[in-house]
Amino acid sequence: MKIHPIITRQDALADLVERMRGAEFLAVDTEFIRENSYWPELCLVQVATAEDAAVIDPLADGLDLQPLLDLLLDPSILKVMHAGSQDIEIFYNLTGQVPQPLFDTQVAAMALGLGEQASYAHLVAHFAGHALDKGARFTDWARRPLTERQLHYAIGDVTHLAEFFPRMLEALRTSGRGSWLDDEMARLADPENYRVDPEQAWQRLKLPGRKPELLGRLKALARWRELEAMDKNVPRGRIAKDETLLDLASHPPASQAELGRVRGLSPAWQTNAIGQRLMAALAGATPFTPPEAPAREPRPGAAANSALVADLLKLLLKLRAKEVGVAPRLLARSEDMEALAAGVRDGLPILEGWRRELFGDDALALVEGRLGFLIDKGKVRMLPAASLTAGEAPAPAAAPPPAGGGAARPPRRRARPRRGEG
Repeated sequence: MKIHPIITRQDALADLVERMRGAEFLAVDTEFIRENSYWPELCLVQVATAEDAAVIDPLADGLDLQPLLDLLLDPSILKVMHAGSQDIEIFYNLTGQVPQPLFDTQVAAMALGLGEQASYAHLVAHFAGHALDKGARFTDWARRPLTERQLHYAIGDVTHLAEFFPRMLEALRTSGRGSWLDDEMARLADPENYRVDPEQAWQRLKLPGRKPELLGRLKALARWRELEAMDKNVPRGRIAKDETLLDLASHPPASQAELGRVRGLSPAWQTNAIGQRLMAALAGATPFTPPEAPAREPRPGAAANSALVADLLKLLLKLRAKEVGVAPRLLARSEDMEALAAGVRDGLPILEGWRRELFGDDALALVEGRLGFLIDKGKVRMLPAASLTAGEAPAPAAAPPPAGGGAARPPRRRARPRRGEG
């Protein structure tokens, strides 16, 4: 693999893109900072194919990233990332599109039983046998010039990825689990995950109540804060904390002059323009209509004991995931198990395809009382409920049921002598 010098000129970027065009896959990573901004500031882009690898400097004077962005949007090239949601968000902000097709190695690791959030270092060690230098992990990527150690660290994020990705792909093919990833990759590539909608910003907040007027004010305030943060390119908490929004929605000020007495707001808001816009947002708030209001139950048909049933499903999930050798989150998500426990049956991924075969049928049987747990020599086993009620012994399979068909009685435990007794 040829490691190119850092790309800071337009002609060098054009040459690199031309070399990479037509590759089967493109390993991609980014370095960015966002602690002090609403939008992430892109500082580096690293790319690699089986033959070439380079670090691209988006902060270089006069460098236009359009050739690179065109390459990322080329549907004939598979884009390979590790835990790539934040990288995808950056490219979506730049282009309005999600680079596709996508392959995320952290997601793929779940199908191979390597954990729900396998680190890049773990996968490099597992598939390539290398140990990574993590010394430059926490660094100021916006500062120039970059050091050789920073560049070495950055390029390693794609050279190792390009090296072990084919091995991971072969492992998936050998195991027959490649198709298990289709839903997860589709979810990762959904543009809705990266689209910013100020109208929905209220859903991030902890709701202080269910009154339509209160929820309407909270929605208006969350929208106002999101637009202010986007316009000023600062974190939304710099505009106003969540607690401040909840306070304003619960106890709306009668006039702008009262903003100076609101905890978390500066006295200057009594007269400045941002205070005026806040008051305008409150004045324009409308009560929630029934279709807008959040449901009273987290899922329709929720029963009083559905949370306990969901806990049993999570135990079943751990058992089944261990048996199959797959990360539990790939088999089922918590919200799907909670829905199943609450009575939902339609549209659940765990009741479709391979997930149903490996987990969903047993999960449904457990919820409907047709399956139960048994402790056998310290290990948890699953048995049909009929076997449990008939008193099936936890010994090896040949053991007959107790005479008369009744439930087997546990052996009588000998009373332990009290302290001081002979």
